[in-house]
Amino acid sequence: MRDRERVNAYAFGTRTAQFHICANCGIVPLVTSLIADRLFAVVNVNTFDDVNAVRLNRIPASFDGESEGDRLKRRERYWISSVTYEK
Repeated sequence: MRDRERVNAYAFGTRTAQFHICANCGIVPLVTSLIADRLFAVVNVNTFDDVNAVRLNRIPASFDGESEGDRLKRRERYWISSVTYEK
């Protein structure tokens, strides 16, 4: 999103991640998590234009019961690391 003023950040109960929500449509294209002074991110490919759904490998996931430590380790392992924002 080019207009950052239209993006609101929200943190759920554990406050270990920021969900970046479009104020216009309510979608969440990006989630970030600050872990050990490094910013990690995951993007929601469902918000991209012209993505061929056949190329996506969708698998069910549940994070219920996951400890905070395990959650942060999973993010460090699988999320995009060393994220920076451009102005």
